[in-house]
Amino acid sequence: MTSTDVTRTEETDVHPRSPEGPSPYAWRWAALFVILGAELMDLLDSTITTVAGPRIESALGGTYSQLQWMSAAYTLAFAMLLITGARLGDLFGRRRMFLIGTAAFAATSLLCGLATSPETLIAYRALQGVAAAMMVPQGLGLLRDMFPPRELAAAFGVFGPIMGLGAVAGPILGGFLVDADLFGTGWRAIFFVNVPIGIAAFLAATRLLPADRPTDARRRVVTLDPIGIVLLSAGMVLIILPLVQGRESGWPTWTFACMAASLPVFAMFAAHEVRRRRRGTATLVELSLFRNKAFTSSLVVGLMFFSTMVAFMLIVTVYLQAGLGWSATDAAVALIPFSLGCTVGAGLSGGLLAPKFGRHVLHAGLIVQILGVLALAYTIDHDPSGVSGWALTPALAVAGTGFGLIMAPFFDIAIAGVTFTETGSASGILNAVQQLGGAVGIAVFGTLFFGYADDASTPRAGFTDGITNSLVVMAAVLAATWFAAFLMPKRAREEDVPAAH
Repeated sequence: MTSTDVTRTEETDVHPRSPEGPSPYAWRWAALFVILGAELMDLLDSTITTVAGPRIESALGGTYSQLQWMSAAYTLAFAMLLITGARLGDLFGRRRMFLIGTAAFAATSLLCGLATSPETLIAYRALQGVAAAMMVPQGLGLLRDMFPPRELAAAFGVFGPIMGLGAVAGPILGGFLVDADLFGTGWRAIFFVNVPIGIAAFLAATRLLPADRPTDARRRVVTLDPIGIVLLSAGMVLIILPLVQGRESGWPTWTFACMAASLPVFAMFAAHEVRRRRRGTATLVELSLFRNKAFTSSLVVGLMFFSTMVAFMLIVTVYLQAGLGWSATDAAVALIPFSLGCTVGAGLSGGLLAPKFGRHVLHAGLIVQILGVLALAYTIDHDPSGVSGWALTPALAVAGTGFGLIMAPFFDIAIAGVTFTETGSASGILNAVQQLGGAVGIAVFGTLFFGYADDASTPRAGFTDGITNSLVVMAAVLAATWFAAFLMPKRAREEDVPAAH
């Protein structure tokens, strides 16, 4: 450790906390972009394999089912271990787990790029998901440690553009890397690209993230709760697996049986956690979180909202390519207005509106997004044969602006009342709900969208009917989310109420 590191650790290690929150961390804004870099790696890796699938199949062989599992293995491992990964951050230190996760993500990305068969690629993708589950959930906890409450909304406001950029950039980057065949690597470049990014993020994190608080080594071992980890992981597998595989498989009986079986497994997990709490033993999930109205209501809103956000990007991207015959690059370029709208909305929300108006900004964002979604449906429906990127621009920009407005007040309200000891659990649960919402959205809206596409007399008519009807249903879900948002507190903190003049 250098003298600079020693000084920085002495100044920022403990983060003396006042009733208003932690003292501001001097390197917090630079550290924020390190955390966002990790989020972006995860978002890219969730979508980047979509356009490379046919090339991977042709190079490695394998069945169509194995091709599906190259994406599903990552999603499943990631969702299954998110809450456990967040808890490990509480016990072993968030900075330490972030560094371990980032290094493991870069290493497993290299292994994916070196895979020689479908089976090994699927295994390495699962390991990559495990690494992401160690890395990603540390972000919210680190932000909570580094930023004073008054700046949290602004910090969360940056998440909107990053998530929009990740959703759009994945297919663009994947298509470019595959077509460019850099150094003869072909499809392998989509994984190799993570290696330098991961190394850069790791090195930056060692310099910029705050040092962890000391934790008693014996307490770490006692509170690992292996039974809770097994029960929670099993429950997540039983609900996520059928959602990920169900639509492609035609929703066979086993998918519904798995989802039904997840309920008693989650009940067993809850009973196990209650018993541990009664014995005075630390739990995998902080049960006190579920007495926090702001947090529990945010879970409901988040599940509904993220189901529409992830599905929106899926069906629009597929419509532009399969329905209109555009290339992956052309489709991604057409979605740039959405990302720009995200940036504008997030900038307005995080920096100006959310700290002052709280939940009202979330409600306004949902209304703007509903208008954008309906405008997109109208534009496509009234010009199904010759719709252009320019014609789609206004609706996509409006929808993106609404999405950007939502992110800052949502996360700010969700974690405002969370204590330091609850932060890891809260982060893991919020990330798990985000993944679950995305899986539900893809399952429901994907089934609706492709159902119309498969039943139509012509492919273009089918895709047009599929996207317009899906967007109308999506607007209805967003409207229900608008009503559900009334369950959330008006503001993240009572002191955010504007002073009377």
